[in-house]
Amino acid sequence: MLGMYIKAALGMYISYFLLGMVNIILISNMTSLTGQWNTDSAGISYIISAIGIGKLLTYALSGRLSDKFGRKPLVIFGSFGLAIFLAGIPLAPSYQIAFALAFLAGVSNSALDAGAYPGLVEIFPKSAGSASVMVKAFMAVGTGLLPIMISFIASKEMFYGYAFFVPAVIYFLNTLFLFTVFFPNHRTVQTPEVDQDNGSTKFLSEPNFKKEGLALVVIGFTSTGLFTVAQIWLPSFGQQVLGMTEVHSIKLLSYYSVGMFVSVLSLAVLLKKFLRPVTVLVIYPIITFISIVTILTIRSAEVVSVASFFVGFSTAGIFQLSIATITEIFWRKKGTVTGILATAGGLASVVMPLVTGMLSKTGNIKIIFIFDALLSVIGLVCALFVFFRYRKLVNGHGGKDFNKSAGKIIDKIS
Repeated sequence: MLGMYIKAALGMYISYFLLGMVNIILISNMTSLTGQWNTDSAGISYIISAIGIGKLLTYALSGRLSDKFGRKPLVIFGSFGLAIFLAGIPLAPSYQIAFALAFLAGVSNSALDAGAYPGLVEIFPKSAGSASVMVKAFMAVGTGLLPIMISFIASKEMFYGYAFFVPAVIYFLNTLFLFTVFFPNHRTVQTPEVDQDNGSTKFLSEPNFKKEGLALVVIGFTSTGLFTVAQIWLPSFGQQVLGMTEVHSIKLLSYYSVGMFVSVLSLAVLLKKFLRPVTVLVIYPIITFISIVTILTIRSAEVVSVASFFVGFSTAGIFQLSIATITEIFWRKKGTVTGILATAGGLASVVMPLVTGMLSKTGNIKIIFIFDALLSVIGLVCALFVFFRYRKLVNGHGGKDFNKSAGKIIDKIS
C-alpha cells in the first residue's frame, strides 16, 4: 500500500523544497522590489508580514477543511496559490497588489501545512516524526539554493524576476502532478495508535487537549519564535557586539543553516529507531538555552560561530516534531490540531519581529537574546510536561519502546 502513496509524498516534499525559497525570496530581492514599488525596506517588511497574517488567519480553517474534505485538495490549493504568488510578484504594478499576493501566499502556506503534515503522517504512520522532519530538510535545501540562483541571475545581468519565475513554473508543474497521485483516505487510514485486533487505542486514558494539547501549542509558538529571532538578529549581534563586518556577520546565518541541515538529517535517521519526537522536544530546548547563554557570555567570533551552529541544530524540526506529537496524541482530528498548532506558529512569526524590533530600540541587542533564552526555557517546561503526560498515557508495546529509548535520559535530567 505504501508504494501507491510515494508519489504523493514526493509531490508534497517538492512543494516544501520550493517553500524554502519562498520564505526568503522577498528579503533576498529587496533592492529590486523597493525600486519597483517605490517603497523602502520597511515597506518590504510589511509585505513579508502579510504572509504571516495570511497564515495566522486561516490555519484553523484549513485544518478543519483538511479533516472534512481530505488532504489532497488542500495540498493542491496550497501549491497553486504559492505558484500564483511567485509569478505575480515581479509583475505586480503596485504595492497594494503585492501585499494581496503576499497575503495569498500566507493562505496557501496554511493550506499546504494543513494538508501535507497529516498526509505525511498517514503515508508513513510508523515513522511520522522522520517524515515530518524531512519537510524541514527539503525547505533547508531550497533556502540554500535560492541565493545561488539569484547570484547567477545577477552575474548574467538578467531580469531579477527569473528567480521568481523558475520556482513558480516548478510549482505549477508540481500542482499538475499532484492531481494524478493518490492520498490515503483520511477517514479510514490505519494509525499506529489503534490496536488492529480490537480497535482500542494504545492510551490508558483519553488525552486532554487542555493539558498536553495546550502545552504542544505553546511549543509551536516558542519553536517558531526561536527560529524567527535567531534568523533575524544573529547578523546584527555579530556586528554590534562582536564588531564583525557585515559580510562576516552574515556567515553566522550560514553556520546556523548548516546546523539546521545536519539536525534534520540526523533526526530523520534517529527517529526511526532510537527516539520519539516527544523526547527530542525536551532535549533540543536544553541545547538551545546553553547555546544562547554561550553567545551572550563569550565574546569570541569563533565561539559564537560554533554556538550559532548549535542554535540552528537545536531549533530545526521542533515545530514539525510538535505537529508529529500532537497528531499522534489527537489522531482523530489530525488536520484540526495541525491547524491550531500552526496558528500558534503563525502568530509567533508575526509577533516576534514586532517584539524584538521594540527591544532593539533600547540600543542593547543582548536583551533580544535574553528574551530568546526565555523562550527556550518556556519551551522546555512545556516539553517536560508533555513528556511525562505522554508516559502516563502510553500503554502496551509503544510505551515499552518509548521508555527504553528515552526514559533513562529524561529521568537523569529530572
